[in-house]
Amino acid sequence: MKFLDNLPHFLFFTGKGGVGKTSIACATAVQLAESGKKILLVSTDPASNVGQVFSTSIGNRITPIIQVPNLFALEIDPQQAAQAYRDRIVEPVRDSLPEAAIKSIEEQLSGACTTEIAAFDEFTALLVDSALTKDYAHIIFDTAPTGHTIRLLQLPGAWSGFLEAGKGDASCLGPLAGLEKQRAQYREAVEALSDPLRTRLVLVARAQRATLREVARTHEELAAIGLTRQYLVINGVLPVDEANNDELAAAIVSREQAMLSSIPENIRTLPMDQIALKPFNLVGLDALRKLLKNGLPLENQPVSIPDRVLQAPNLSTLIDDIAIDGHGLVMLMGKGGGGKTTMAAAVAVELARRGLPVHLTTSDPAAHLLETLDGTLPGLTLSRIDPHEETERYRQHVLASKGAKLDAEGRALLEEDLRSPCTEEIAVFQAFSRVIREAGKKFVVMDTAPTGHTLLLLDATGAYHRDVVRQMGDTPVHFTTPMMQLQDPRQTKVLLVTLAETTPVLEAANLQADLQRAGIKPWAWIVNNSVAASQPTSALLRQRALNELKEIEAVATLHARRYAVVPLLKEEPVGIERLQELAGFCAEKV
Repeated sequence: MKFLDNLPHFLFFTGKGGVGKTSIACATAVQLAESGKKILLVSTDPASNVGQVFSTSIGNRITPIIQVPNLFALEIDPQQAAQAYRDRIVEPVRDSLPEAAIKSIEEQLSGACTTEIAAFDEFTALLVDSALTKDYAHIIFDTAPTGHTIRLLQLPGAWSGFLEAGKGDASCLGPLAGLEKQRAQYREAVEALSDPLRTRLVLVARAQRATLREVARTHEELAAIGLTRQYLVINGVLPVDEANNDELAAAIVSREQAMLSSIPENIRTLPMDQIALKPFNLVGLDALRKLLKNGLPLENQPVSIPDRVLQAPNLSTLIDDIAIDGHGLVMLMGKGGGGKTTMAAAVAVELARRGLPVHLTTSDPAAHLLETLDGTLPGLTLSRIDPHEETERYRQHVLASKGAKLDAEGRALLEEDLRSPCTEEIAVFQAFSRVIREAGKKFVVMDTAPTGHTLLLLDATGAYHRDVVRQMGDTPVHFTTPMMQLQDPRQTKVLLVTLAETTPVLEAANLQADLQRAGIKPWAWIVNNSVAASQPTSALLRQRALNELKEIEAVATLHARRYAVVPLLKEEPVGIERLQELAGFCAEKV
């Protein structure tokens, strides 16, 4: 593999959710550790599943992977990092300030801003020379899906610049004093990220239009902030000889080869590797050792698909029940790569086809709704919560309201404060709240960001709710917060989208538990791109179908109150017509 040649100290894997970043990062870490090098594997994904891959509890501490000598792992947990960050700021002054002042500081530090900065603080500590990192030959980062990763990698420069100006009161953040102490660390992190002799970025994609376009954009954005040493890995490519005597496999091979021959110009010259699609689930040490090896032999065994899978409810069944209410918020959630965007578009298109007003929107920083729809439909409107646009709108609003009452010096201080990267979190939350309010009159279908980013947004929603409740006290006034609407099943239906694979189903179950702790009960599950439901004849695809059966059974009997199974199709569901076909798909149409 080219991306493993002459490795620098830091190795980052990034790309659209579901392309296999975690599996490739873990397989790389295993291979290097078993060659005798001491390796640290770090996940910066708020919804990390590195521990699941190794069947080991890791969490927010450096943990040895017992099965692999020389391999250590760390999952940067935003919530634990935020608590440690709060303790570091509050404890030194707890005995010297009044209790009311301490509570005020703790409240300032309770929002999503602090959560993000605390996790970022831990991330930058790994990029500087210290006792923490000096013994590792390589540090491998398994990052969050692209949009979140770009923001994370831009933050060292953003916070460094903000602190260099040093004029803002950082009222949205609170922990400015804590950030000031980290100024040198952030500067050193910027230097490490932009040094091609110390840092290499591996862009991971599938042979699919959306993921290739995304890595092309990512290439440009990260090169612009100095991450120029980039490699490209195309993962999960179906071997050409699987196309023999199988129409589904032939269609997939044809589609993938066409994509590989039309890779975007700006990334075509990057050093590139291809990794073949494997017949097994990528969980466990044996699977990881095989991932980076192509040409493995297959077991051509008969596979019987039970009627429970072939006759499972389809997406149209769920939409029938959603349409009854005539309006409401429908949120598609899940780990990246499960197909949330496609499912959201299919639900919105079918509701609009039935004559219902629909607003289809996304909170995903790497949104692809426009490309998925590839057309228009009466009654269907489309929008995107764009972090940059929303931040600028918020800044202008604050300057026009709060800033109008200030003198020139005060306004200059306010403008500096609003340049804080933290301002974006507030702006995005406000846009999210506006969209939620629309659902009282029409259907709002939301394609959310991948799990970790969505949970941070919900954390901000919860913090706002607690703040409103505290301020209202015992005042007998009716009020409704966005969190209250999300918790009301009459107003909000959450659909969890997953694949029929071990890790995605486990991740969806964990997401469901997180939502339930926040008082939000998922309404249904969607098992997307099911190979088993497509009844293939290819030996590799039939082996993957066999592996799916246990996971579909778990969804149907253990996890979901209601569910649907969507088969893997010969043609990508892009465009209004194909999305309509997908929404009404029945097993006998495969």
